[in-house]
Amino acid sequence: MTTTLVTGANKGLGFETARRLVEAGHTVYAGARDTRLGEEAAARLGARFVRLDVTDEESVEAAAAFVREDAGRLDVLVNNAGIAGARKPVGETSGADMRNTFETNVFGAVRVTKAFLPLLEAGKDPVVVNVASGLGSPAATNDPDRIEFTVASLDYNSSKTALVMVTSQYAKAYPGIRFNAVDPGYTATDLNGNTGHNTVEDGAGVIVRMALIGSDGPTGGFFDEGGVAAW
Repeated sequence: MTTTLVTGANKGLGFETARRLVEAGHTVYAGARDTRLGEEAAARLGARFVRLDVTDEESVEAAAAFVREDAGRLDVLVNNAGIAGARKPVGETSGADMRNTFETNVFGAVRVTKAFLPLLEAGKDPVVVNVASGLGSPAATNDPDRIEFTVASLDYNSSKTALVMVTSQYAKAYPGIRFNAVDPGYTATDLNGNTGHNTVEDGAGVIVRMALIGSDGPTGGFFDEGGVAAW
């Protein structure tokens, strides 16, 4: 049985990703910081709830200890939890705003990955999928023909750029684990006030696809629904 952890699994892309992986036969740990919402989501999914606040070191370590005791290993980690950030004009975005957004979107993914690395190394053909965004792509955000060109967000966009580099560095340091970043596209979730033109079913497609890659799958890449993402 493939053992999988999805962070931010109580709604949106995290919930749909967890649902599809349960459907694929995975034993899924649904991570969420809100216990009530997380337990309700896990019950609907047929998953196991684990309380996990990616900004809290103790919470992350406790989650890793729980999965270690319960399963002894982790085969797939999906770092999905993220926030939209301050939603301020570029010139009004402060250092504190940047720090707050990076705390979840970058440091949170690193915090979780570090805590679960020993379990991933004990897993079968381990995979890590980091949910980034086309808004983190310099190529996409500088192309007037793409929707990413129209979105100016100093903290959110740069956090997703950083997450792609974090993915690349882990991939080189741990060749036995396949690390990839993905762009789910402009997906209607709470993060953007449900304004995206993709459904969560559409957006979760690339996340699930990269979570299911085999031992000969790519590592250190950035992918969207069409394949290798613009960078």
